[in-house]
Amino acid sequence: MPDPLSKNKLLQLKPKLDALVNRIQQPDFIDNDPIQFMYAFEDKNDKELAGFFAAIMAWGRRDIVINKVDDLLKRMDYKPSDFILNFNESDAEKLDGFKHRTFKPIDIYWFIKTLQSILKEYKTFEGFWEMCYKTSKTQDRELIAVFHEQFFAIHPEIPQRTRKHISNSEKNSSCKRLYMYLRWCIRSGSVDLSTMSFMLASELMIPLDVHVARQARALGLLERKQNDWKAVQELTQKLRVLDPKDPAKYDFALFGLGVSGLEIT
Repeated sequence: MPDPLSKNKLLQLKPKLDALVNRIQQPDFIDNDPIQFMYAFEDKNDKELAGFFAAIMAWGRRDIVINKVDDLLKRMDYKPSDFILNFNESDAEKLDGFKHRTFKPIDIYWFIKTLQSILKEYKTFEGFWEMCYKTSKTQDRELIAVFHEQFFAIHPEIPQRTRKHISNSEKNSSCKRLYMYLRWCIRSGSVDLSTMSFMLASELMIPLDVHVARQARALGLLERKQNDWKAVQELTQKLRVLDPKDPAKYDFALFGLGVSGLEIT
């Protein structure tokens, strides 16, 4: 916990950051963000599965990410839950030619196979996350580390190249994309959907990318130089001083400063 002087300085930032959150966290944000794919569906599993692919592929320019996620969902006939549950080897050819950054058809194939096993056992993707959450509490470990372990335990034969697409906090990764996904699913508001309730918004960690980290350092919220898990812990601790119940909301403010060119006034 910061000392009282640091806390006072932090709290001086709160009104300005809150104003930025309110300015950015508006429905028109959705149209240019990968979160839009969760809004494209009514069914809970469709929302969360489409959102999962959108989050783990959120790497690079947002317009390119959106095009690539749309390409993948089109190959699933825009029915991700049905496609995944009924997936068989003959369906693998529908993935031929797909590519985004280092994602290739073999990676999508194994994600689909794993998600199929999850849906058959847990009925919902949230059910699997809830199991990981409870396990993390029992083992006193970080949630994403347990998720990584449990996700890849389902099919141990998954190639190493595919495993690299799911981050692991125990390897000191920032886990930006997975905590962005959890922000989408856990938080409520004008943008985030609150489709899952297995954990509280107060437990979310900040999704740390280069833009958020740069602005956090400029504001004195982050001292660590590396954009890693230790930086996530440091920044989230500071943001919990500003809002103990909803620290991840400041992702909108730091994003707005870093990407949208806004300024604190």
